[in-house]
Amino acid sequence: MGNTTIIILQIATGAGLLIFWALFFTVGLAPKNAPDSYHDFEHAFPIPDGILSVALIASSVLLLRGNPAGITLSHACAGALVFLGLLDITFNLQNMFARQTWKERFFSAFINLWCVGFGLFILLANAQK
Repeated sequence: MGNTTIIILQIATGAGLLIFWALFFTVGLAPKNAPDSYHDFEHAFPIPDGILSVALIASSVLLLRGNPAGITLSHACAGALVFLGLLDITFNLQNMFARQTWKERFFSAFINLWCVGFGLFILLANAQK
């Protein structure tokens, strides 16, 4: 898979993060039985996720223009995706799993595994360049 796939998925992931936070603060995506620590934990993420969203989209623009800085920024985004995904997985396993419905677990697992998996995909795909 070439840069086109990475570009499209980075833009979609960046937009997805922004949409998630817009919905989190407007419609309320928090699980019904979440512990108090959940809200404190989640409120630490909007700024890092916002910066990551901008970086994913900026990397895509640079890659589209053939600028080698796009690969460097893409690697930084990949590391951030893996870190944030693993942090979320750890928190959820320690604090949330027993409290979540199967739908909440699925939604959470999808987001977390997407971050880790896509981050690793970016690193492996770009390592060949």
